[in-house]
Amino acid sequence: MPRGSKISTRSSAGLLAGLGLFTTLFAPLVLSSNSQSTTIARGAGTTIIQGGTGKAGGFVPVLTTLAFHAEQDGGGVTGDFECLARAPSGNTGTAGSAAFTINVMYVTGQVTGATVNGDTATLTGTATITAIPGLGAGTNVPFEIVVRKGGPGATAVLTTAGLVFHEILVEGSIEVSQHKAGE
Repeated sequence: MPRGSKISTRSSAGLLAGLGLFTTLFAPLVLSSNSQSTTIARGAGTTIIQGGTGKAGGFVPVLTTLAFHAEQDGGGVTGDFECLARAPSGNTGTAGSAAFTINVMYVTGQVTGATVNGDTATLTGTATITAIPGLGAGTNVPFEIVVRKGGPGATAVLTTAGLVFHEILVEGSIEVSQHKAGE
């Protein structure tokens, strides 16, 4: 083996040892900055809106895809909220009545507040909403979603733009921490 190879091997070993020492000493400092963040609530799944579009809308079923997370980070609450509502492309009993392909409302927002009471979390913030006419489209629209911990059968109630949507989770899960926001 040439002499230069031995020096290279020694140098590599020293570099690896130094890197290991550096990681051991400084990784906890880097990780501790993230350890201040505590999950308050998170979840994702498919829901069905109780009563669909309601009597005025002919009781057309509405499915949503719901996803959210909220964390306590230092003294504040941060997170995101997404909800896409879809209705069928055809009337009940016709072709397309089970194809939920019409985007009737999309809510995308930032979670800025949260409270926890047992298995229930209330998340608040502002959102941008795109919707068919009459469903409260706009930007910086306040929202509140009250979620209950669980899998299928768990509930979520979204209030935004003067409208209230009672949703039942049919797939997915909602987690609520026992940590109360603000503690």
